[in-house]
Amino acid sequence: MSSSKAGSGSVGTTAQNPFYQAYRRSSLGLALMESLDELIQSGHLSPQLALKLLAQFDKSATLAFSSHLKTKATIRSPLKVYNHVEDVWTFTLDRPTFKLENNAETIFGKGKCKIVALKAGSADLKA
Repeated sequence: MSSSKAGSGSVGTTAQNPFYQAYRRSSLGLALMESLDELIQSGHLSPQLALKLLAQFDKSATLAFSSHLKTKATIRSPLKVYNHVEDVWTFTLDRPTFKLENNAETIFGKGKCKIVALKAGSADLKA
């Protein structure tokens, strides 16, 4: 699963999987891929089933974020680098500050922060 076949580095969608694969790079996604790797190596899981599980993870993560997270945040920072390729924006911020809506606490970042933003509505959420 750590190979390029698993799509661990991919952010976009594919014909087989219309959901964004960006969440695979999260702590939860990386832990899932590591566990699936171990199951494949031990012979308890086929690679095809592991890919189906990853596709379901992509779908579930996309649906969860689109329907359950509605809090807005304000981010302030000097912008170091930005890029836009195939409806994926990437921003690199230096020493960002984050403030969540309805929360008095401000979080101060000490280093760089990378934000990947995907075009809303690109994935078919009803699939």
